[in-house]
Formats: sequence, structure tokens, C-alpha cells
Amino acid sequence: MKPNEKLDIREILKDLDKYEPRRRGWTWRKPVKNLELEGNQYSDVSEPLKNSIPLPGAKYFNDIDPQPIQVITSEIASGRFEDDIRRMRMAAWHGADHLMVIRTAGQSHFDGLIEGTPQGVGGVAITRKQVRAQRKALDIIEDEVGRKINYHSYVSGVAGPDIAVMFAEEGVNGAHQDPQYNILYRNINMIRSFVDAAESKKIMSWANILQIDGAHNANATAMVAWKVMPELMVQHAINSLFSVKSGIKKENIALSTVPPTAVPAPDLKINLPYAKALRDFFDEYKMRAQMNTKYMESSTRDATVTHVLNMMISKLTSADIQSTITPDEGRNVPWHMYNVEACDTAKQSLIGMDGLLELVELKTDGYLPKKVRELKERAILFFEEMLLDGGYFQAVEDGYFIDSGIYPERNGDGISREINGGIGVNTVYERDEDYFAPVTAHFGYNNTSQYNLKANESPSKLINGSTFENRSKIQYIDELDQEDNVNQRLAEKEKYLNSNLIKPEVEWLADGTIVLDVTLPTSIRYAEAAGLVLAEKMNLLEPEVIHKEILHIAEATRIQIKGKVDFDINLNDLTLPEEPDILSDNEIKEFVNEHGMKIVAGTVGEDEHSVGLREIIDIKHGGIEKYGIECIYLGTSVPITKLVDAAIEANADAILMSTIISHDEVHYKNMKKTHEYAIEKGVRDKLLIIAGGTQVTPELARNQGVDQGFSRGTKGQHVASFLVKNKKED
Repeated sequence: MKPNEKLDIREILKDLDKYEPRRRGWTWRKPVKNLELEGNQYSDVSEPLKNSIPLPGAKYFNDIDPQPIQVITSEIASGRFEDDIRRMRMAAWHGADHLMVIRTAGQSHFDGLIEGTPQGVGGVAITRKQVRAQRKALDIIEDEVGRKINYHSYVSGVAGPDIAVMFAEEGVNGAHQDPQYNILYRNINMIRSFVDAAESKKIMSWANILQIDGAHNANATAMVAWKVMPELMVQHAINSLFSVKSGIKKENIALSTVPPTAVPAPDLKINLPYAKALRDFFDEYKMRAQMNTKYMESSTRDATVTHVLNMMISKLTSADIQSTITPDEGRNVPWHMYNVEACDTAKQSLIGMDGLLELVELKTDGYLPKKVRELKERAILFFEEMLLDGGYFQAVEDGYFIDSGIYPERNGDGISREINGGIGVNTVYERDEDYFAPVTAHFGYNNTSQYNLKANESPSKLINGSTFENRSKIQYIDELDQEDNVNQRLAEKEKYLNSNLIKPEVEWLADGTIVLDVTLPTSIRYAEAAGLVLAEKMNLLEPEVIHKEILHIAEATRIQIKGKVDFDINLNDLTLPEEPDILSDNEIKEFVNEHGMKIVAGTVGEDEHSVGLREIIDIKHGGIEKYGIECIYLGTSVPITKLVDAAIEANADAILMSTIISHDEVHYKNMKKTHEYAIEKGVRDKLLIIAGGTQVTPELARNQGVDQGFSRGTKGQHVASFLVKNKKED
């Protein structure tokens, strides 16, 4: 796969029935001790990628792209797995190596395994075809970036064991599995949920799938999220130990740790003690730090600040996996760019805080340890009362969980489920005494002695291997729905596949969606209504206000509007400007230090504009002075003769002439006069002449006899690169 080529979805789907995952199990990043990049020393980093997109500011550091030690999560779920594959590639290039395919708004309402959508109506179809296609695509993507990528989804619902089997067969590397999630949030019968979980966890153990729990859902569900901290730790304890008893290794168990509150609450004073208490209780397990989404709105800035504050806690308490946050839930659409921005935010924050624990340490006296102890005591007392009152099942029936009072306070608004109620009630049956299943991974007594199997032999040996050993026994089902399937969707988008036609998108290929960012000088209600009228007058289809932000209750409101366009853009019809050939800062500085360079500059003719030229020259604006180039600035309205004569007198290497005014084509004439006067003085071959201005283009400038022209958007680095390259050629 070449980096500048698009993924061919049809090639990925080709012969998918024959695809086999090349590995199973979770992979952690490879740490690098004392990595040095561009003179910078890093303490908490992993191996750099083979191909990646550096942070925007990396251009000032020779495009280095250090990778944090933490695995970075990106949650991807547009409902169309072929578009998710493209987003996976984007996320991986920006540093993600834990790609979670999650459900969307419909959640998980099916009560049994349906090949089409076992994970939910309106959600992502977790089918074998989808899983296999995405895992196959990730094989290509991880070769491209040079790092193994963990693929993740959910083992939940009454179809959990069936999904676990499929995930083990298809090389899924991580999964959420927590019977309490089924009970509390989906009303699946308690007994059925724990029996299914035991079988699912056994299968996940065989496949070395990393398990993440679902305790964090209490944060998002409770009326007051920070008050559930004690019971969150109880939920973590129940699922973690149950997982160990079911066969999962402790190093393959990760707690989903979500800070329970967000600003404007005192974020660190509440969230840091909770994180520290968790680490104290569960130091044998991994920590997957997720963000708080309960208080998230549609503001990207708000989401980013919450993200960064939460990552500071991750660094202070050594998270192993760092989830990322996007405002998708507030905007009702999973956006390509927010996945990428969230990955970059995580990478930038974690690298920015590299070595934090070498610089600071958590206090061992005062507020923090007292709060940690209090939370731990509350959790232990909660657990003890739960046991005294009859155990977990009875506690759920009595409404112990998701109560908005911080234990031992109770407000009586917790989630209550009946022990003998819910989905799948009375569907668990006692095994016969001679029960036997010829499978590889199976929880509980399997009565293998009747078949004279040795202790280390798998029962599947008796049938020449189950699907875990003999993939020919897997039943591959392609498409069930003749209308809604990937082949139909690709056919509808045919003209955009590997062609020169493009269309804006935020979620699906060529969905036509764009976003307008508008500030309107009125109150929020009028701004929202006016924004929709504005979108309609701009011929946007299906306009919708997705974000509104008061700048002042009377003066102004910021509105973001989502809409669609119904036209294509043909790349063959575009005229591309010349791509600037830019040297690095170090290359420019090294040449100037060794050879020296002097320029004379001014705005010519009767032109009084000075700002643009000063930005090219002045060190304050990143101008060419910063490279050591000596600049003689003559000011504005400089006659052509004075500009050239000054260059001769100073023995300059080049002239920088700014010409903004363009009426009567005066900018053409001034460039030509400068060229001709330099010839008249016999110095044209010794002087580089560079022209700049809003109406100047490289072609126009060269046609008037000067060496190069620069227009809008030009930076000092562009001009300095041109100067150095031409001097090198001399």
C-alpha cells in the first residue's frame, strides 16, 4: 500500500470468505528509553511510526512525531463499515492504535443473535463480514504505519457468548465485557447475564482479548455523576474479580476509569482523588482512561479542555490506555475530523507532559490523601452493606446502584431490577451430569473424563478441532439484506470511487456535508433562526444548527450550521498553484551562517503599504531576520532607482520589492522597471530580484523579468528558502 493511494474497499472485500487474521490477542506499545529527537530528550515514549501525520507545530522541529507510551483509543462508528475503514486509516496516521467500533444512538435492543445486527437497531451492524473486512484492512494499515493496531468492539447482550466466539475467530483484540452493564442499562436478567459473562470471558481469555469493563456508564447515567464514585469502585471490583475467576489474566483486564465531573466543578479536586483511590485498590490491573461525556455539549473547545484536563490526571496516575474525546454526541454525527483532532489532542498533551512524574509528585499529606482514604472507606462500607443485605443481586433489586446520593447517603433514585425479571429470565438451565461440549474454550465442568481426554487436551480434539482450530468449520454469511448492504452502497457511490470527482464529507463518502461558522450580532434565539435563513439563501440542503454559543446576550452569538451541497468537484478542472519548495529552518540557518546573506527591501513607487513586507522581514513575525539574513529596509514609496542603487552600495545579494497597488497595472510596470534598471547598472546577474504583493503571482513576476513572485499567504520561510536555493545554485 502506497501512502498516497486511497484504500480500495472492493479489494478488501475480495475473497473475504478466505481471509484469516494473522494474529490474536492484545498488543501494547514498545517503550523507548531516553529517546532523542532534534535535541529533545523524551522519557515516556514508544517507538516512532514509519508513516504518520505530525502535529501542526512539528514543522518548527523538523517534523518529528514522538509517540506517547499510552495506547491511544479512537472510537469509530458511522454505521457504514466501509467508511469506518477509511477513518481507521486516518486515525492510525495520527497515532491511534486502539480502534473501537462502537454503537450509535440505537444502542443494543435485540434480544438474540441476528447475523445482520446483533448489537443494535440503528447501531453498527456487528457482523462477521464487517469484523473481517475491518480486521483485514487494519492488517494493511498497520503495515503502513509500522505499528500493530488493536481492533475492539462489544461483547454484551444475551448474544454475548456468540459474539465472543466470533471475535475470537476473527482476530478482535479488545472488547467491553461487563455483566453489570447488561443488568443495569439493558434490563437483562441478572442470572442470565452472569452466566453468559462467564462463558464470554472464558472465550476472551483463550483469545487473549483485553477486557474493558462498563462501570463508567454509572457516571453518564447518574443524576449527579461525582456522587457515584464509591459504587463505581464496587462495580470495578465485582467485574474484575469475576473476570479473574472466569479465567482472564489480570494483565488482560482494564478498568474503564472516567473522571466523574468536569469544569466548572473543581475538576482536579474531585477527579484526581478518585483516580488515585482506583489505582490503590486495583494496582494489579490495567487502567483505560476515558473522558467524561455526561457534561459534554456541542462545543469543540469545551470537549478539548475537558480532554486535556483528564489527560493530566492520566499522566499523574499512569494510565495504560488513553481514550479520546469528541463532541460527536452533542452533534449527533461521528465526524472524520473530530476523530483526528482528538487523537492529535491526546498525542500533543501526553507528549507535552512527558516526564511529568519526574517533575512533580502527589502529596502524601493534606487534602489529597484524606479524600482518597474517604472514598476508599465509602466503597468498602458500600461493599460490606451489599453483602450483609444479600449480595449483589439483592442490592440491584433494592436500588443500590446509580443512586444520586454519595454513599452512605441515599436519595432513592437508583436503578432497580428484579432478580426474577428482565430479558432472558428463566432461560438458564442446570446442566445434565454428563454434559459435554467439544469446544476449545468453555467455562465450567465439561465432563471430559468420559472420553479419556488428558488434562491438557482440548475437548475439540474429538471432532478434529472446533472453529478455533479448524477455520473451515466457520459458516461465513455474506449479506442478508438485498437493499441495505455494502455492495449497494458502493454502487451508489461508484462515481466517487477511485475517480477525480469529489464531494465534501464528514461521515460517509461524498455525503455532501459542510459546516458554516457564523457570528451574528443578535441574541441566541434570533441568531439560530437567522442562521437557518442564511444557510437556505446559500442553497444548503437540510440545514441544521449544530452549535450555538453566546458571545454576549445582546451583542452577538456564534452559530455553527450543518448543511449539504448537491454538486461535485472535478479535480481535473482545477488549476493548482505552484507548490512552494521550502527548506527547513536548520537548512536555511546553516547556509546563512556559513555564507552570509544581505538583502535590501522596500515598497516601491508611490505605495505606502508596509505591513506585508515587514512580516516577511521582521523576526517578530517569523521573518527572514531570524535566519541571520541582514535586512536593510528602505521604507515605503521607494523609487526604483533608489532600491537598486542601495543594493549596489550595500553589496546585497537580493532585492525584496513590495508592490500592492495594481491600478493601471503599476505593479507590472514596477517589476519590469526594476529588472531593466538593474541591467542598465550592470548588476542584474549579481542580484536576485523578488517581488511580493496581493496581486503578484510567480508567473506574472517572472514574465516581467524578476526572479520570483510571492502572493497572499507567503511566510518568511518561503522567501528565505528561495534565496538560499538560488545562492546554492550560484
